[in-house]
Amino acid sequence: MPVLGYGVFQIAPAACERCVSEAIAAGYRLFDTAQAYRNEEGVGLAVKESGLPREEMFITTKIWNSNAGYERAKASIGQSLRRLQTDYIDLLLIHQPAGDYYGTYRAMEEAYRQGKLRAIGVSNFKPGLFAEFAERVAIKPTVNQVETHVFWQQRTLRKEMERYGTRLMSWGPLAEGRNRYFTNETLVGIGRRYGKSAAQVALRFLTQSGVIAIPKTVHRERMTENISVFDFRLTDEEMTQMRSLNKEKRFFNMPLEGVERMVKNTRL
Repeated sequence: MPVLGYGVFQIAPAACERCVSEAIAAGYRLFDTAQAYRNEEGVGLAVKESGLPREEMFITTKIWNSNAGYERAKASIGQSLRRLQTDYIDLLLIHQPAGDYYGTYRAMEEAYRQGKLRAIGVSNFKPGLFAEFAERVAIKPTVNQVETHVFWQQRTLRKEMERYGTRLMSWGPLAEGRNRYFTNETLVGIGRRYGKSAAQVALRFLTQSGVIAIPKTVHRERMTENISVFDFRLTDEEMTQMRSLNKEKRFFNMPLEGVERMVKNTRL
């Protein structure tokens, strides 16, 4: 699984295929979508039309709350496979711990054993709840995708997840520029040393810390900027400076802002 990918949250279905195609051209191979985003089709079309081998691509999607429970989740996995035009999904997540999410996960475990899924995990599971869940399921979550950025580094959750071999995947790695993210003195100062932007420094910090990041943008130049973070390495001192930015404070409400407005609890 690539440590840096392209997220398509809040990208309109009509624009998604174009954006993913441009991201592929920029070098991205990990694409993160969800049933609730209503743009799985665009991701699938772009991947198919790229002409690249399917095994070079890594597709993540998520089961939405209205499809919670064994039977609904099972049916929705088939729907996602059809929308994505693929025989398998690289990583499938429970979008939120809502409804019968244990039943949802049973359907995911079954699909995993059948080869329809290469890996399974969760999203937005907080400390405590994550450990309780991981203790009760047969297949431990490969990933927990949560809000993570330099101002909320999820230290407590990461420590808990390490017990189960679960990787942290960051949504909102640039916090949509909140808290003066792109003008932060520490990020800008470190960036000057490498000829990099504050966003690039922040993404390098996450990936160098072992966090999988999926920044979203609809601008081609930003796609290129965001993925150009592997030609420099932060020093131990700089990593310490970055860790000092941690406030353990979320910038987004839970449930996800935007997703609730998009789906309004309708079944997908």
